[in-house]
Amino acid sequence: MPIRAVLWDVDDTIFDYANADRAGLRDHLRAEGLADGFTSVGQALARWREITREHWARFEAGETDWEGQRRDRVRAFVGRAPEDMEDAEADAWFRRYIVHYEAAWALFPDAVPALDLLADRYRHAVLSNSSLHNQDRKLRVLGVRDRFEAVVCAAELGVAKPEAAAFHAACDALELPPHQVAYVGDQPDTDARGAMEAGLAGIWLDRAKTGGRPELTRITGLDQLPALLAPDTRFGAPSTFR
Repeated sequence: MPIRAVLWDVDDTIFDYANADRAGLRDHLRAEGLADGFTSVGQALARWREITREHWARFEAGETDWEGQRRDRVRAFVGRAPEDMEDAEADAWFRRYIVHYEAAWALFPDAVPALDLLADRYRHAVLSNSSLHNQDRKLRVLGVRDRFEAVVCAAELGVAKPEAAAFHAACDALELPPHQVAYVGDQPDTDARGAMEAGLAGIWLDRAKTGGRPELTRITGLDQLPALLAPDTRFGAPSTFR
C-alpha cells in the first residue's frame, strides 16, 4: 500500500532545538549570574545536555513525570539536592530559562518548503516525546500548527518513542494502519528504528551527516523527502540517500 501520511518529530527535525537551546541557556546563565561557574558557554551547554539526556531517559522509561524531569534537571545543573530546592523554586528557575529559550525559536530553513511540497499528496501529524502543551504552542508560535491534523505527545499518552504503542497511537489519530504512514525524525533509534519496528516507514533525518546505520532509510535534509516518498518510489528498496 502507498504511504498516505507523514508523521513528524518536532525538535531538531523541523524546529532548530539545538540552536535555541544554546542561545537560551547562554542568556539565562548571564541573567542568573551563573556564567562564572563554567569555563565557557560550550561547557555549560554540554553539562545541561548531559543532564537533559539522563533525566529525559528516566521520563521515557516512566520513572518520573513531565514536571519531575524538569525539576531534576534544574537541581542537577545548579548542584542542589531536592531537599535544598523545593519544586516551586525549581519550576521558577526553569520558567526563567524558557523565556530566553523561546526568544531563539526558529524553524529549519527546509521545513516549510518540504511541507509545502508534500501538502497536497499526504496527510500530516506530529508525534513527539514532549508534552501537548509545549509542542502545540511551539507549532503555533512558529506558524505551522495548521499544517498538522493532530499533535500526539508522550506526556499525555503515558508512553514514549521508541515504544510501538506511541507510534500506533499517532496512526490511530490519523485512522490509518502503520504501513501507510511514514515517520521522520532526527534520532536513528528512537525515531527511525522505532517507527520501522512498529510497522511504519521509518526515515532518519541525519542533518549532521553522521552516516552509517545502513539498515535505516536516511536523508540528510528535508529537501530529499518528497523524492523519497514519491509514488513511483518502491519504499524499502535500497535508498539513494544513504
